[in-house]
Amino acid sequence: MFGLTSLGLIHTAISLVALVAGVAALVRYQEIPAGKALGQTYIWSTVLTCLTGFGIFQRGGFGAPHVLGILTLSVLAIAAVAGRTLLFGRASRYVETIAYSTTLFFHMIPGLTETFTRIPVGTPWFSSPEDPALQKAVGACFVVLVVGCLLQVRRIRAESRSWSPPGIVSSR
Repeated sequence: MFGLTSLGLIHTAISLVALVAGVAALVRYQEIPAGKALGQTYIWSTVLTCLTGFGIFQRGGFGAPHVLGILTLSVLAIAAVAGRTLLFGRASRYVETIAYSTTLFFHMIPGLTETFTRIPVGTPWFSSPEDPALQKAVGACFVVLVVGCLLQVRRIRAESRSWSPPGIVSSR
């Protein structure tokens, strides 16, 4: 189906779970929270997406999609460390939030590429991964990521300003 192998179909199904969970988490929480079920679903399905992707060599040998998988796993690890430790100091909350959001953007790159170089069947929207129209679509997703991250930073900053230690009444 659509030129996908059995592993490719499994990989695609898992990636769709990740995509839906990630978008749902962003809509519901304005971030991908590691401590909530949607966040956990997103994180683990993203890990599985990367791992299954390492076995797919439709475009030849080891290539850019495999590098993106390694990068995604690395950014997920950074987000997890930031969420569980104070390695990044006061920036930990920001690093965690932005890192998880960035991995959702990473899903968009192969998602757009693989989907729209195959669909519609016979006359796909993009001719190849190098198609300038595809690059513009990925660029638009990047702009959405940057704006989204700026909004997340603004929200976190506002939350941290309104926080008072227990027992202290804020004069605001």
